[in-house]
Amino acid sequence: MSKLSLQNAILTYEQLETTPSKKDNIPEELEDELRRLGCDFIQSAGIVLRLPQVAMATAQVLFQRFFYVASLKKFSVRDIGMGALFLASKVSESPCKIRDLINVYNYLIRRYRNEPNEPLEYLGQVFYEMKDALVIAEMQILKKLGFNVHVQLPYGLMVNYLKVLELTDHETIPQKAWGYLNDSLRTNVYVCYQPATIACAVIWLAARIAQVKLPTSPPWWELFEAELEDMENISRHIMRLYAIRLPSNLPLSLDELEDYLKNYEDRRKSGINEINEINDNKDDLGPAPMVTM
Repeated sequence: MSKLSLQNAILTYEQLETTPSKKDNIPEELEDELRRLGCDFIQSAGIVLRLPQVAMATAQVLFQRFFYVASLKKFSVRDIGMGALFLASKVSESPCKIRDLINVYNYLIRRYRNEPNEPLEYLGQVFYEMKDALVIAEMQILKKLGFNVHVQLPYGLMVNYLKVLELTDHETIPQKAWGYLNDSLRTNVYVCYQPATIACAVIWLAARIAQVKLPTSPPWWELFEAELEDMENISRHIMRLYAIRLPSNLPLSLDELEDYLKNYEDRRKSGINEINEINDNKDDLGPAPMVTM
């Protein structure tokens, strides 16, 4: 008899290395960028809709999980993003209206493409196409994930750990650690590690940035059953977000992706030159570099 587990579903090494998108010849860099872009849209839409952070975080985790069992060539970033947020809003008991979600996504897409904002007609063709796509996306997420939409988040654990370490009143560590939790949703760490390890990692990183020394004899993270190697790896994923800028005009629909892949190498070279030029003119890319323990 199988046991019921409240732990998050964690991917195997094989699942991480051989994603359906890779099998469909989508470059690894592009896949990572589209995952990040989809999570950016989910977070922005959730903020506009005034959804709780737990709904936005759950949606991003479901979005990441989905594209480890389905290909970006068969399901678009836009549709799965809308479906994940709609489903997560119900799972977190803060449901939003389909009409509101579609209008917000339409606004965000137009802003991303630098197009003038034009509200959708409620009975218009575009609205109904997006509505059908959202409903189908929600069903596909449930189907592909086997209706396993349970997501345990590390926010509560992190707050408790800060209390144990007597860091709740520190002027920067709690806020930075909370921000790192939100930012790490744009990476794959939530499908690679359990919440306790992620909570320890963001505290470890925030303390390193703030140059606050924490107990090492014995190591404090062992109290919470975390490993230093895992925390360092999670921290590298987070810091990488601040060092890499997303290219502009990434594809949001399947048709756009098909066109984008035709000239991918030329776009890549152009985008890298543009990003390098921007980075060369920056004094700071974000938090200070991580110091090796």
